[in-house]
This record gives sequence, C-alpha cells and structure tokens, in this order.
Amino acid sequence: MSYFDVASTAPLHPVARQALSAALEEGWADPARLYRTGRQARMLLDSAREGVAQVLGARADEISFTASGTQAVQLGMLGALSGNRRRGSHLVHSAVEHSSVLHTAERHEAAGGEVGVVPVDRLGRVSPEGFAAALRADTALAVLQSANHEVGTLQPVAEVAEACAGVPLLVDAAQSAGRLAVPGGWSLLTASAHKWGGPAGVGVLAVRKGVRYASPLPADEREGGRVPGYVNVPAIVAAAASLRAVRAEAERENARLHALVERIRARVPQLVPEVEVVGDPVNRLPHLVTFSCLYVDGEVLLTELDKAGFAVSSGSSCTSSTLTPSHVLAAMGVLTEGNIRLSLPFGAAEEDVERFLAVLPDIVAGVRAPLGLNLPAPAGAAPAGTLVIDALGKRCPLPVIELAKHFGEVPPGGRIAVLADDEAARLDIPAWCGMRGQEYLGEAPAADFGADRGSAYLVRRTT
Repeated sequence: MSYFDVASTAPLHPVARQALSAALEEGWADPARLYRTGRQARMLLDSAREGVAQVLGARADEISFTASGTQAVQLGMLGALSGNRRRGSHLVHSAVEHSSVLHTAERHEAAGGEVGVVPVDRLGRVSPEGFAAALRADTALAVLQSANHEVGTLQPVAEVAEACAGVPLLVDAAQSAGRLAVPGGWSLLTASAHKWGGPAGVGVLAVRKGVRYASPLPADEREGGRVPGYVNVPAIVAAAASLRAVRAEAERENARLHALVERIRARVPQLVPEVEVVGDPVNRLPHLVTFSCLYVDGEVLLTELDKAGFAVSSGSSCTSSTLTPSHVLAAMGVLTEGNIRLSLPFGAAEEDVERFLAVLPDIVAGVRAPLGLNLPAPAGAAPAGTLVIDALGKRCPLPVIELAKHFGEVPPGGRIAVLADDEAARLDIPAWCGMRGQEYLGEAPAADFGADRGSAYLVRRTT
C-alpha cells in the first residue's frame, strides 16, 4: 500500500517510536510529584516543552500540551475570546479554516457573539486587505491557518498579522508545523503532533506573553492553567523528539517532495480529461496536491484507488449519504466533485508516484464508463492522426534525422509532432520543411503531447 494521506495523519516517525519507548520506561510517573520518579518525569516534560518551543519560535512557558490539535484550536479560540471580552465579541476567520474553527465560531455565535468570514480567491488565499477590512473596533480575535489542509495553499500570515494591529491573531499551523518555518506575527499558535509524525493524542497550544487569555474551563493547576487533566509525558516526549527530527530533515525532503508534487500537478491534466488541479501552484505546501475530476464521485474514486493500493483522501463528501460538499472547495469557487488529495510522506518513493500516475487514467475512465460520456482527449494526448517523435535529450542534428527517418510513416495530409529540447531544432525543423516542400505548422507546448520539457514542432506532410 502506498500511503499518500499524511495531511490526515502521518506514520509514526522512527525517532518518535524510539523516544516513546524510552519515555514509557523513564517518564511514566506524575510530573507534579516531588519524589525521584516524579522529578524525572518532570525533567522529561520540561525538556520536551523547551524543544517544541524552540522549533515553533516561542518561549517554553508559552507552550501548553493538549489532547489534540482540535482541542488546542478550541481552547485557544475560546480562551482568547474570553480574555478579550472587554474589547468586544466579534470574531473573524477565513472561509477555508479547519472545521474545529468553524464549529467553535458557531458556538460563539450561538452564545451571542458575532462572526465575520473573510472570503478567499480561486487559489484559496485570503488577501491581507480583505482581512483587514473585516476587522472592527470590537474584534476580539482573528483566526487564520498557516496553510490549507485540503489544497495546500499558504496564507499571508505575516501580512495579516500586521493588518491586525493589536487584534490577537490565532494561527492554526497544524499542516505546516515541522515542515516549514513558523510564520511570524501570531498571538496564539496551534499544532498537532500526529500531522508531523508524532503520536496521536498530543496537541500544542502556544499563547504569547501579554496576550489576554482566560481559560474557558474550570481551573486546573496543570499546563499553566490552560489545559486541565493529567499530561501524557511519554507521548509528549515522542512528539517533541519527532518535531525536531522532522524540522532537521525538512529542507532536503521538502525539495524532493516539491518536485514529485510538481510532476503530479503537471501530469494529471495531461493524462485525465476534464480535470482541474486546485490550490496555489507556487505558494503551497511542498507535499500536498489536490485535483478534481468532473463526473466522478470522490468517494467512489477513493475506493477504486484503495483497491489499486493507494491510500489518498478527498475533500469531496458530496455523496448520497451526506450531500455535503467541501466548504473549502466551495469557498474557492472550484469543482467540489471528484476531489482527490494526495499528501506525500517523508521518504515517499518516486516509483510509487509514477505507479499512481500510471493507474489513475484507467481508474477514472472506469468510474466514468457507465455514464456513456463522450469526453475530449486529455491535454497530453496527441491529436488523432498525429505521429509523435520523441527527440528529447537529443542534440543537433538528431531531431531532424529522427523526423526524416519517420516521415514516411504518415500519409499525405498527416501530422507529425517532433518533441525536442535542443534550441537548434527551432531553426532546423522549419528549414528542413522548406527544403523538402513540407508544411511547417509552428511550435506548441510539449506538455500538449505528454512531455514535461521542451517544445513540440509540428509538421504536415503535403506530398
């Protein structure tokens, strides 16, 4: 099975596994107690807190551990709203936030608060100007994710933070923490360990010194009074160890995953007709790509891909059972049906990506087949009657030699597309046509013929 769904949860990092095993032996006692085993557990907890704080750009005493990323968001929002109630009861968030934000906003509104929602563009990005326009004198809290969980678009957090001008800003960094540097300007920050390869059941809530915060829950002496209950020291130790390890690997691995995602973004529209790759193509997470297929139920497509050995996710839940499309895709104004999200794990193999690209066209075609649709050929398919000659990587005069060698394979009136990345072909092929009395049709993107580089030089045989 090729696992391409780390945006939901990442496999346990080897460092996390080792740290968890050791901490189960050494850190099982109550860290609030003064006897030796308790003090030992406390030392492990303090060390983990300092490690997480260092990666996230915070102070150790600003970090609290929660039971999940969702709980961190909920406590962060409710605590900040409560702490800033004298300022007002107006909450602002983007239209593409995680459901934990939306549900907390619903509760706030039901309790008499007001909520403003900032729209996004077709790439899923808010504008700093639009966010600033949504703020009011009585805005108590603003919420903005660092990166979108469904399409990978990075948000302009630093610019929005500057526009907030004194309004506390909670940044949900669940999808980017560990992979990318934490954006500046946040007042509260949340993250989730199982997204970066730590154990499930550990969330992070960071509250900057000076930010007004009042716990929405009954008082408890643990975790700075923000999160009640006993902390899971071994899991927290493992979460901190894996966060440091992932961050250390990130620069190298991000570049590799970015290239694989670029390949998927380019190839899927070439291989599958009526498909749209969504999200920002440039300012995005390095490991995540989402595309939507017309005339396909996303969950049916997930099932077929699972049979083929691929674990992927879908932002589309528009099925007969739920009839609820993705709020993220709807807010972007893009296709909400047939949506597939791939999020590659650290160490994802190139051959697994190639195998996915190889099986996807037939799977989509099979799902669409009962509909009896007459779909156009995908962008990467050569027009009917066109002979494609692959001369990529061949230097002058080889592209012209290949053209001459295969020219007789097409009948009069037929077309030939020579794929080449040698600049000399741009001059040589038209010149060859002039000498041979053939029609040169011009240049086209090589991507129209399934290539990822070079150009296509089009020739029509006249005699």
